[in-house]
Amino acid sequence: MKKKVFILVSDGVSLRNFAYTSFYKLGIAQGYDVVFWNATPFNLEQLNLKEVKTNNAKPSAFSDVLKTALIRIELNLFSKRDKDDIYHKYKFPLSYKSIKASVKSLIVQSYITRYSSEKGILKIRKKIASSERKTSYYKDCKTTLETEKPDFILSTSQRALTAIAPLTAAQDLNIPTASFIYSWDNIPKATTVVTTDFYFVWSTYMKNELLHYQRYIASNQIRVTGTPQFENHFDIALQESKTDFFKSHNLDLNKKYICFSGDDITTSPKDEMYLRDLAKAVRSLNKKEHNLGVVFRKCPVDFSDRYDAVIKEYNDVIVPIEPKWKKMGAAWNSILPTKEDYKLQTNIIAHTECVVNLGSSMVFDYAAHNKPCAFIDYNYLNASNSYKKGVHVYEFVHFKSMPSSEAVIWLSNPNTIADQLEEVLENPSKTISKARAWFEIINAHPPEHVCNRFWEEIEKLVIKNDA
Repeated sequence: MKKKVFILVSDGVSLRNFAYTSFYKLGIAQGYDVVFWNATPFNLEQLNLKEVKTNNAKPSAFSDVLKTALIRIELNLFSKRDKDDIYHKYKFPLSYKSIKASVKSLIVQSYITRYSSEKGILKIRKKIASSERKTSYYKDCKTTLETEKPDFILSTSQRALTAIAPLTAAQDLNIPTASFIYSWDNIPKATTVVTTDFYFVWSTYMKNELLHYQRYIASNQIRVTGTPQFENHFDIALQESKTDFFKSHNLDLNKKYICFSGDDITTSPKDEMYLRDLAKAVRSLNKKEHNLGVVFRKCPVDFSDRYDAVIKEYNDVIVPIEPKWKKMGAAWNSILPTKEDYKLQTNIIAHTECVVNLGSSMVFDYAAHNKPCAFIDYNYLNASNSYKKGVHVYEFVHFKSMPSSEAVIWLSNPNTIADQLEEVLENPSKTISKARAWFEIINAHPPEHVCNRFWEEIEKLVIKNDA
């Protein structure tokens, strides 16, 4: 009899990682009954994927309060443990803008006061599970599991509050559970919100992080698999010819293009000014008989008009290529990628010379193609027309994984971008070996075999549960 594996999907990034990669087909080929337990608004049956929808996916309001307290307690403990104030910069400020918000914030503060210890963290986690058991969402999840009888459940995100009820119901029914740490910066940010039997991580580096930060997790609960996030770069079937791609997006075959990958407004509130600086540098290089352009891919969850004026002013240089995501709700996690976007991003990377952005994991996407990345390292936070060197983002803990500062090109001054770009284009291999070394630290290699490693680990855990 086939073993049934439920894949709990709660957001767009997780959808991309597990529904659009080889993960599903590989599981089917290996004899599993693979079912997406779908908590997103997206209809996966349209993609010929087997799914069961979650019903009434609404966590307890009290669980949200406890989650906020948990994150802040953990960040306080991380800071004290590592003697580093950087963890406090991960906190979103508590709100006192209304009576309701003030009451919530005061309750959060009271739990922080009462449970600020390693033992307190475990008590908060138990309280969250207990809170979720009282919801109709939990009851619906338990009914689904009793009907479907899966042998294993993998949550594709460790941070989604909506994942707690399904996973708690599974644990109450003695169904083994695992969660995937879905982003390279998540563990130091105290976003390991769900508690599962096992944890799938990108790398040995990330395994050591999890052991350092989450002291209640044992080494034998962690499985190193890598992330499906980069698999697309090794799938030849996804790649279009340069001629076809350029024609589809009105690009000039005589030009070389640099990709500017936009950030969300929280991470980079003046991102449009960085796009302007890059376009200005490219325009100056074109006056020196270079023939360059900028492909602009904005952050898929950024629906603002903040770039419009810059795109209009530099329309001789900038070609925007819109991400193919669908907005299916107001929250960020209801803005979902399409399979077309999976292919689009692959080809933007394949057909541009390098990427410029503010500290994102796109450095690894370009490293997979043996192409360089430039990180912006100056800010306009104090005034609209003046800048200063340095961006606080690079103080964050996940950048400590960088084995050498030479893994990227550092753009520390808008006035020198043109010269730095010229050097990159003349000597593109300068940073690549160090970028690839960083990629190997961050993500298990070979990256194209990640889904095989997932199923190997799932197989071990399903067999272990049968024993």
